[in-house]
Amino acid sequence: MAVATIEELAERLLPGQAVAGLDLGTKTIGLSMSDIGRRFASPRPVLKRVKFTQDAELLLAFAEKEKVAAFIIGLPVNMDGSSGPRVQATRAFVRSMSDKTDIPFVYWDERLSTVAAERALLEMDVSRAKRKERIDSAAASFILQGALDRLSSLATTPSGDA
Repeated sequence: MAVATIEELAERLLPGQAVAGLDLGTKTIGLSMSDIGRRFASPRPVLKRVKFTQDAELLLAFAEKEKVAAFIIGLPVNMDGSSGPRVQATRAFVRSMSDKTDIPFVYWDERLSTVAAERALLEMDVSRAKRKERIDSAAASFILQGALDRLSSLATTPSGDA
């Protein structure tokens, strides 16, 4: 199962399984992790991108260390909902990863996640240099938190009412 919907993931996740959030950039991959109760997203150190094979190895090592049950990956659709080159690159990355792992990927609309992350870091009075280091993982946390909130609502909504 390379790609799943959030609803399919909700049905398959077992209690105590954590999920990871990814903000795929051209130079970095922002990472975040949920707690085992899947209530909170916490940023993790950014992975510097090199080339796909090395990126995949680093990501899979992270997944093994953190016991990742699924990846929520931001899908960078345009503000009007259309797909551009970054959406194609994200989908290609997931297709390539599906050859290397059985961990499912769930696409999550990431519109405005970077803006929200930047705003949160500004409110915390994080310096410009530190914001540059942390923005991708903060964005990954916003992506993951949105998905965690949706997973939570699916768990409390009777089947068929979602």
